[in-house]
Amino acid sequence: MTQQHTGHPYEKLTPDLILNALDDRGFVTDGRLLALNSYENRVYQIGIEDADPVIAKFYRPGRWSREAIQEEHNFALELAAREIPVIAPIQDEHSETLHEYHGFLFGVSPRCGGHWPDLDTREQREHMGRFLGRMHAVGATQQFEHRTRINIERLGDASRDFIIEQSFLPDYLREAYSSLTGDLLGKIRNLFEVVGPVGYIRLHGDCHKSNILWRDDGPHFVDLDDSCSGPAIQDLWMLLSGDREEMRTQMEDLLTGYRMFRDFDEASALLIEPLRTLRIMHYAAWIARRWEDPAFPIAFPWFDSPRYWEDHILSLREQASALDEPSIL
Repeated sequence: MTQQHTGHPYEKLTPDLILNALDDRGFVTDGRLLALNSYENRVYQIGIEDADPVIAKFYRPGRWSREAIQEEHNFALELAAREIPVIAPIQDEHSETLHEYHGFLFGVSPRCGGHWPDLDTREQREHMGRFLGRMHAVGATQQFEHRTRINIERLGDASRDFIIEQSFLPDYLREAYSSLTGDLLGKIRNLFEVVGPVGYIRLHGDCHKSNILWRDDGPHFVDLDDSCSGPAIQDLWMLLSGDREEMRTQMEDLLTGYRMFRDFDEASALLIEPLRTLRIMHYAAWIARRWEDPAFPIAFPWFDSPRYWEDHILSLREQASALDEPSIL
């Protein structure tokens, strides 16, 4: 069960409350506070007296249950214990990582420098593949109980229904959107049936370059907020770009490193375009669901314009063609 709230979820999250929350957990803050780029949660770099700054993440009220957030933290700690480079939350003297202050759940982690990876060389892609192979080998050892699962109903059907029910779509596009997304979901279901059962493991879930920091010793994950259960391909396809031949080469390089630590079901590569289509649909619905958060109209001012929805439908039509293509492997 998720937390209940009224009004805007962050209306009471003031700078004083943020600093007091960390002081309450034994951190001696020095008053420095820098908001970092995050929309779903609120994330801050906070200065600590006579020590390096820390990163505090205040979870959006109502989004995750306490148990689901704790599973995120436990997964990060488990990976770190296996020397897999993730930025894990800091444990207090009672080994606790999830805290509550004035109704807000939050965690604190070390600050970690680095840059987004280019992944434009075979060496980098193979390194990234080894990283994911190690992570998935650990992720496959047990299951999440409280995190979400990759499925068509949540990412596709629920997203489509929400958009149709709301007022964002211009009237002249409503029928086109409804018909197109209905056809897409039918194709997606058919492709999942063709692939057949795929093993579900604990995943990063949102494995794109902006969630990865590359340092001298290689990649580090900085955010497991969208960790979920799903097929391994979910953490691989978002690292691909370009045309089909470019993606094929990139995928082969990733799998060269990945297979050093874990087998990969090549049949699941047929799910790349279905998963991409579901992500496009879910992304639009995610912004729509958060539109009452003042941060969203500022960050996505184009979202409620007819041009955005025309482009969105065009992207989905392109996906309709992509879904008819054979697997890249």
